[in-house]
Amino acid sequence: MAAAAPLHGIRIIECSALGPAAITMPLVDLGAEVIKVEPPAGDYIREMTWPIVEGVSLMHLHVNRGKRSIIMDLRTDEDVATFKELVKTADVVVEAMRPGGLARRGVGYDDLKEINPEIVFCTISGYGMTGPFQNLPAHGVAFDTWAGIVTPQTDDEGFAFLPEHASIGIHAGPLFGALGILAAVLRAKSTGEGSFLEIAQSDAAAAMDWYRSETWRAYERPESEVTGNKADGYERRAPGTAGMIEGVRYQVYEAKDGRYILFMASEQAFWKNFCEAVDHMELFERWPGSKFADHARGNRQLQAELRDIFRTRTADEWLQAGTDRNFPVAPVNSPKTIADDPQFKDRFEWIPTERLGAEQLSTPLKFVGEELPLPHHAPTVGQHTDEVLRDLLGWDDDRIAASRAAGGLGGVATGPQG
Repeated sequence: MAAAAPLHGIRIIECSALGPAAITMPLVDLGAEVIKVEPPAGDYIREMTWPIVEGVSLMHLHVNRGKRSIIMDLRTDEDVATFKELVKTADVVVEAMRPGGLARRGVGYDDLKEINPEIVFCTISGYGMTGPFQNLPAHGVAFDTWAGIVTPQTDDEGFAFLPEHASIGIHAGPLFGALGILAAVLRAKSTGEGSFLEIAQSDAAAAMDWYRSETWRAYERPESEVTGNKADGYERRAPGTAGMIEGVRYQVYEAKDGRYILFMASEQAFWKNFCEAVDHMELFERWPGSKFADHARGNRQLQAELRDIFRTRTADEWLQAGTDRNFPVAPVNSPKTIADDPQFKDRFEWIPTERLGAEQLSTPLKFVGEELPLPHHAPTVGQHTDEVLRDLLGWDDDRIAASRAAGGLGGVATGPQG
């Protein structure tokens, strides 16, 4: 095991509310120290969404794992002064809420760089610092509907509803933000210059769906300049996966055991390997297709043949055949069944309930030959207030009590103090 985690020694002061707090979670998993500054009432993320695990939301347990919580009321001069003292010891300040909240309290980037010129300040919000929606309240699904990722559906009674989908903006935004933070910290350490970063979760959702939006943009040009693929006779397909609905050699098929398999023999070499493996070379001879990117689009006769072939083996048998005979197939899992998948079991570890309050997935990052530190349980409100002040500022009990007497730190002792 390495002597220190990859981000050991990086300190982040985070002022966050709800899901944007996820921006620092991957950094915690890599060893960064994150101190979550909360108002006296705390971040109500602990009561948001479902499930609620022993009175606390899974969202809080996950996105705030490994952090320390300190209570501060930044409407008071006492806590503003203490906040600035903490920032002198830090590498990064994160504003995970509506932009400008910290500046209005005298601890924005311009204020903080005067006391710590190398500080990296990152604000993450719904729609960012500019544009007509910058002050529009929002929750996570909004960023995906705005980006065109979620298509509303209608039930049998004519009511519109949100279909099940994987959230993009609330996950991609924090990851882009974490990447920017690391880049800015590296530059600060080499040049002594801090940075002011901002990331909108809506922007991140749109950026992650670049393939579809850029395809539509490209299709605005004349067909003499922008065509479809050679394998389709250069006919334009709908962007992204919408253009795969009519696919045949790249399509889902039901296996013998009722599970589904994704078949992906779009390259001619893979298609030949498959036909040899199932002893149906007549299919290759009749429909050899193009060398690359050929989905045999719209070939219903071939699709019927493949439907019958895939029903002759179980999903596991097809996965083994693809491995042995070199043609691409994949299981079709669900969020409920993925944990039973053998590839998932090999790649992921569940951090146990006794450690984090609920079973949670470890980081997907792997440092070969090293073990990353396990994060600790997400904090209760202000759980580490006294501990942080002792560790970072060297305060003793009298100094902490004096601050509370002056109206700081929520005015009262909170949580188990170490």
